[in-house]
Amino acid sequence: MKEVKSSLLLEDQLCFPLYASSHMITRMYQPYLKEIGLTYPQYIVMLVLWENRHLTIGELGEKLFLNSNTLSPLISKMKEKGLLTKQRSSTDERTLEIALTHNGKKLRTAAEAVPQKLLHSLKMPIEELLQMRTLLWKFLKGFEKR
Repeated sequence: MKEVKSSLLLEDQLCFPLYASSHMITRMYQPYLKEIGLTYPQYIVMLVLWENRHLTIGELGEKLFLNSNTLSPLISKMKEKGLLTKQRSSTDERTLEIALTHNGKKLRTAAEAVPQKLLHSLKMPIEELLQMRTLLWKFLKGFEKR
């Protein structure tokens, strides 16, 4: 592995462009998600549920790299909005299971345009965006091995 010179310059940090990019892209999502009544954290929960239909809070946390204490208030708010159900597992009382409601499933149709709208607003070649996504997933998967 190539040795990288240590520096405290902001432009030399790996963390800052990731942090700033995350912040900026989340802001770019806001108007599109507002149209369908979701915040960004609610949107990523819905993405996982549209793919999996029902999960435990622990499984959802693993997929989103979030702790259950971060997810619990988010899940409660989404339950209040009628997007999902939350109940204790019939096999293990300590486990909370979440599942989409009919309204949560229906919302998927409205959300289908969001990724395309966001990609269009980024004004970068799709090839570069796909390459960046691939590298970021590779980066994230490196944390799973720790």
